[in-house]
Amino acid sequence: MARTLAKDHDAKRCAILRGAARVFAREGCARASMAQVARECGVSKANLYHYHDSKDALLFAILDTYLAALRDRLCWLELPEDPRRALLALTTEVLLAYEGMDDEHRIQIEGMSLLPKAEAEVLKGYQRQIVDRMAEVLRRSAPELEGRALRAATMSVFGMLNWFYIWSPGADADARRAYAETVTGIALGGVRQARPKAAPRIRGL
Repeated sequence: MARTLAKDHDAKRCAILRGAARVFAREGCARASMAQVARECGVSKANLYHYHDSKDALLFAILDTYLAALRDRLCWLELPEDPRRALLALTTEVLLAYEGMDDEHRIQIEGMSLLPKAEAEVLKGYQRQIVDRMAEVLRRSAPELEGRALRAATMSVFGMLNWFYIWSPGADADARRAYAETVTGIALGGVRQARPKAAPRIRGL
């Protein structure tokens, strides 16, 4: 007979994923142990292994859950027809989706390098879909962009977005929306188009 899942199974699984992400971000994916994760989550190692049978399985579950949800949120977002408004809507959604997910965001590069190739390819597939969506929106504003130039522009936009959590730790939704205005202005018109009111406080400057 198949084992019946507890009513709070999904909630506990989510809590374990969030706690494990904190440990991996704090300790480094390679150095973190299942014992540390169990302590962080307030569960026994035996209980932790009930949910994930290895550290690799846990790491993949964190990144798969995070990136799949991010892909769904961004790739299926309804966007305005106007090119500038479309880019602003997408950059805003990226930053809002990142809110509260600093640990998951931070461990992507190291985590993916430690996973088996097949699992890493699944995660890279999500990332490619997200990048393709941004490229599609950028090209609406500059149809002449293609090939390497389009990819360079797309990755430049993500460069500005992906490091926001370092520059403005704890930024709220309003600060994220304001910074999305800055990124959109720079992407479409250069630094002269960046709105002064949207400039976030940069730590250390």
